[in-house]
Amino acid sequence: MNVNDAAECIVRRVAMVSVHTSPLDQPGQGDAGGMNVYVLETARELARQGVEIEIFTRRTSSAQPDVVQAAPGVLVRHIDAGPYEGLGKDDLPGQLCAFTAGVMQLIAGLPEGYFDLVHSHYWLSGQVAWLIANRWQIPVVHSMHTMAKVKNQYLAQGDSPEPQGRIIGEEQVVRAASFLVANTEQERQELLDLYAADSDRVHVVTPGVDLETFTPGDRAKARSRVGLDPDDQVMLFVGRIQALKAPDVLLRAAARMLDEQPSRRDHLVIAILGAPSGSGVHRPRWLTDLIRDLGLADVVRIVPPVERKVLADWMRTADLLTVPSYSESFGLVALEGEACGTPVVAARVGGLPDAVGDGGVLVEGHDPTVWAATLIELIDDPLRRKTLGENGIRHAQCFAWKKTAARLLELYRTACREAAVGLR
Repeated sequence: MNVNDAAECIVRRVAMVSVHTSPLDQPGQGDAGGMNVYVLETARELARQGVEIEIFTRRTSSAQPDVVQAAPGVLVRHIDAGPYEGLGKDDLPGQLCAFTAGVMQLIAGLPEGYFDLVHSHYWLSGQVAWLIANRWQIPVVHSMHTMAKVKNQYLAQGDSPEPQGRIIGEEQVVRAASFLVANTEQERQELLDLYAADSDRVHVVTPGVDLETFTPGDRAKARSRVGLDPDDQVMLFVGRIQALKAPDVLLRAAARMLDEQPSRRDHLVIAILGAPSGSGVHRPRWLTDLIRDLGLADVVRIVPPVERKVLADWMRTADLLTVPSYSESFGLVALEGEACGTPVVAARVGGLPDAVGDGGVLVEGHDPTVWAATLIELIDDPLRRKTLGENGIRHAQCFAWKKTAARLLELYRTACREAAVGLR
């Protein structure tokens, strides 16, 4: 950034770093989830607002080209770091040096001031951005997305705690970043309380929702398109299949519903959209075995992750969207469901109260009996579901990626301004 640009706070080009997962990956499987959506959608909107975005991510297949134009003004650059396949997220700390070297080599010939700022996503990316920013003498804006200390407070039964090495890495990133982006006020407070972050450097920027794709629609037509009957009572789970996301809570609740009222079996459909991830990868039959043991094989439909337009159709089919996670920094899927007019039943954890608002019901804890009672109450009350659905549509309209990007851009300008005058 030249002197005039700094004085006027002009941000022309931003490097984004997303080491462990690409914004081009299909959400709902592997390590791809809400963060992938966040990175791609904010990059697109920032580009529409005049900022060129280059996203650096690890190559996971020899078939991936060096550069992909994800949208006008948005480039995704694949960096070699370790074997293309077979590396889990827990293996990647050992590849951060290789990834950083690959980025440095790629940009070695660029003119000074080519990037005004680097925005990193997740702690692995923060480690890389810290080194790159020191080399380029530019500020770092960092989004945590999830935090080890928070996840360890709310572990699902049988899940493994996040390692100490990650906690140390996160603490380093918190100290090194010029600014930290929190999705909610609660996440901001967690950064202050658990990571001793400087309160002046933590800013809340709420995520958005794609209000062009996720819209209300004709439920009967949507059900026809995905192969469901008009009279089905549909409860939907969308997300990665792992203990943290707790699809088992929904299944156990459904089993209790059928124990109490066996006649529901003729019309009840539990739709699970997702694929194994995290701890679920090491137990690929975990969910199907549970479905068998609970006697739910005739009511559960497991669907692999789908592209966004089809996902919106699935949202429209549901009488209830369930989000029983043990931890969520925000919970984009809840907002996507509400934008389609579907009421949400979610655990009262993390950012879900902000995402759900008055468009759903929050459940304390993960007791399947409590969940079953809540689901029965709502599934049998179409008038309340209608009211919640209308509330959810209005709530979702307050969230748009355009607003998120505008707030990020203002934060970028502040970071660059302070860097220019030597305050950071």
